[in-house]
Amino acid sequence: MTEYSSPMLARHGAVAASGSDAGVAWHYGDPVAEQRALVRGGAVVDQSHLGVVRVAGPDRLRWLHDITSQDVAALAPRTSTELLVLSPQGHVEHAAGVVDDGEATWLITEADDAAPLAAWLDRMRFMLRVEVADVTGEWAVIGEPVAAEGAEGEPLTWWDTWPRVAAGGTRYGPAEDEHPGMQRPWRLVLVPRATLAAEVAAREASGWRLAGTWATEALRVEALRPRLAREVDHRSIPHELDWLRTAVHLHKGCYRGQETVARVHNLGRPPRRLVLLHLDGSGHVLPEAGGEVLLDGRVVGALTSVARHHELGPVGLAVVKRSVPEDAELLVAGDVSGERVEVAAAQEVVVPGEGVSADRPAARGPLTRGLSAPGHEGLGAR
Repeated sequence: MTEYSSPMLARHGAVAASGSDAGVAWHYGDPVAEQRALVRGGAVVDQSHLGVVRVAGPDRLRWLHDITSQDVAALAPRTSTELLVLSPQGHVEHAAGVVDDGEATWLITEADDAAPLAAWLDRMRFMLRVEVADVTGEWAVIGEPVAAEGAEGEPLTWWDTWPRVAAGGTRYGPAEDEHPGMQRPWRLVLVPRATLAAEVAAREASGWRLAGTWATEALRVEALRPRLAREVDHRSIPHELDWLRTAVHLHKGCYRGQETVARVHNLGRPPRRLVLLHLDGSGHVLPEAGGEVLLDGRVVGALTSVARHHELGPVGLAVVKRSVPEDAELLVAGDVSGERVEVAAAQEVVVPGEGVSADRPAARGPLTRGLSAPGHEGLGAR
């Protein structure tokens, strides 16, 4: 949808979000209280700007299984998972939350990705019995802080199981019992777009507060959760973002980009790594997403997300070169109101510099010279 504007923006105090969240509210006048309500499990979030793609037909699950990164061949109804569409070189092109209702598979993606994803899927149908439709205009999404699948009789729901390592996945970042994302319950509920306001009102009537994307983004950043519209660029591979936890099955059949996924998993050392940055907020001015990450005056990465967390203060996610020392103090630079701003940033490791997953296969003999030797930049280093 172009130039979408949610009816929730007519609420008193609503301030519109921008960028990838344009069309819904950034906050409704008290972003700190909204964050705290979300943490307590008492808030509803308008996510109606997100894209929705519906795939119907008897061949849909096997077909999606064959062309994406996830094992969905036998996906049970009302069971949530996540998939990526990769380029032949293994770069992330599309990402979607996935849930099936027994008759069709529903893909929830970024606002600007629904039409391109639907178009790509439509080109891949060949002679199979599948039907692809971008249904964003008919279906809206509501976010709520619940860690559960949708029950029978409830609207169809996608549960974000991040950071739980799914079957066939692996992790580069913290173990589940140490991961901050375990404290972030989150699911997306599909409702007919015409009923969006009524669905939000019903949750408010139960005592929940209406919250904006300031709150959801702050908690997502704290949870180290990658997002297609923010952390992904044309070079991104899922290992760099710890996305093999939920979106990649390492033991399924061949699919586009699978060779890169397997090679980097086996050899280790993805070229870049995701980090959490604690930003110096003493100047009360922060660079925006896209700002350069500097080490000793050199550009070593980019700030991909930035938020003000109600407890942590200013935080961000960034993608930096694997060679950046894990204990290095960094600067984030960007233009704010026409002036260049540089903000100090302390790293919190997400994907370690060594770039080895929790279950990387043991070497079966001498390694190929130059690929994994200590001190070498490794495969495809940037």
